Amino acid sequence: MTPSQEHETPPQEHETPPQDRVRRPLPDRVRPRTGPGRVLLVLAAAVAVTLFTATVPLLRDWFDLRVYHGAVHAWVHDGGRLYDYRVPGTAYGFTYPPFAALVMLPMALVGLGTAVTVTLLLDLAALALVLRRLTGPEWRRLGWYGCCLVALALALFEPLRDTVSFGQVNILLLALVLADAWLLASGRGRWAGAGIGLAAAVKLTPALFIGLLLLAGRWRAAGVATGVAGGATLCAAWAAPDASRFYWTEALWDTSRIGRPEYVSNQSLQGVLARLGAPDRALWAVLVLLVLVLWAWRARRAAKAEDWTAAFALTGLAACLVSPITWVHHLVWLLPSFAVLVRAGHPRTAGALYAVLCTSVVWLWADDPSRPGALLGSNAYAWITLGLLAALPVAHSSSGRPATSRMPSATTPAPSPAAPATAADSAQPGPSCAGGAAATAGAAAGPDCPRTRSASSEPTGSTRPAASNPQSSRARASSYTAKPPPR
Repeated sequence: MTPSQEHETPPQEHETPPQDRVRRPLPDRVRPRTGPGRVLLVLAAAVAVTLFTATVPLLRDWFDLRVYHGAVHAWVHDGGRLYDYRVPGTAYGFTYPPFAALVMLPMALVGLGTAVTVTLLLDLAALALVLRRLTGPEWRRLGWYGCCLVALALALFEPLRDTVSFGQVNILLLALVLADAWLLASGRGRWAGAGIGLAAAVKLTPALFIGLLLLAGRWRAAGVATGVAGGATLCAAWAAPDASRFYWTEALWDTSRIGRPEYVSNQSLQGVLARLGAPDRALWAVLVLLVLVLWAWRARRAAKAEDWTAAFALTGLAACLVSPITWVHHLVWLLPSFAVLVRAGHPRTAGALYAVLCTSVVWLWADDPSRPGALLGSNAYAWITLGLLAALPVAHSSSGRPATSRMPSATTPAPSPAAPATAADSAQPGPSCAGGAAATAGAAAGPDCPRTRSASSEPTGSTRPAASNPQSSRARASSYTAKPPPR
């Protein structure tokens, strides 16, 4: 062997592109090796999360649930008009379509405490369904330790915290919509659209998902969604004609019932413009149109590639931006986006953005929007939503693989005759996925993207920023009820 041959680098056959490599799990030295060690870590994390949630964010004292319960109770038992009810001491009342009130009629049979308990159970069930849909088969690998860490991370997520402590319906609607995403991704499309239709009948924002079905050419699913939403609305009109007439002709158009658009909790395009002192309706309409064009282009691309998780994530992002009012708790619609980021091999980006949405940072500008940094800080959640809409990785072929991982690689040579079985397997048709990158950190691809083994209109403008000297949760809840914030 000549000296030149000794120093010659041997050819790298079948080198795998970086984006397709499966990252190895973290070494044991950075993770607890024993059961007691994991128990101690979970307990320490639980204490930290409890201290954070007890001091930094405000607890909402089930305010929106008290609106629902009081309005339905007054409507059924006191003979009052549904949309005339106001929570005692406040100017806030029921603002959903009449069908939502029909769904909530069982509240008239129970007390507020029972309604809170049932709502919590429904939220937990809906959250489990959402996580099951977003993680796909990976959830089985979490075990008790992984499930505890996921639960603690979710407890920090401000939109979810607010949804639960307000007694809101957002997570229930997200579960309904993602059920349709699962039906479409799994080929069980006969009843796809029913969940979207029900969600749109309860709240108008999810109606944008019907637009997604039309963009994707899923005419049957779009028809089912439209039919279910229309049928539910007609059912409400038959059961409560006076309430329906008032809602569709007056209440829907009365923005004073919702809250001030410039309030820091409103993280929509209109909220950003209002805080910037530019509440021009024409400018808002132009921006909404641009956002919808961007959404239509990217969502159609994802749907064409059968990447339904990304398509539904993009639609949730767009709905939050174009809605006139998007309170912080509405941003639970961002959860699918984090699943897509992790699936596409960007867990650090997902973690960083998720962390920002846990900080309650926007409330630092609630009392004084003119403070330095307001352009970025008071609109932080809106900027994150817009950035995700523009840059969320989506597939561009039927493989469901993110576009970043489908680019041809000059470092990958053609298979050699020494590996005919591998070449034959790779040539087989069927869905594939950049499972290696996605599997990092054990998160979310969903059934439409199998992976290799790895690693509103509701009265919530009344939220208040955290005090510089945090009170107890009970004291804050009492002051919130006794003195509603400015509208």
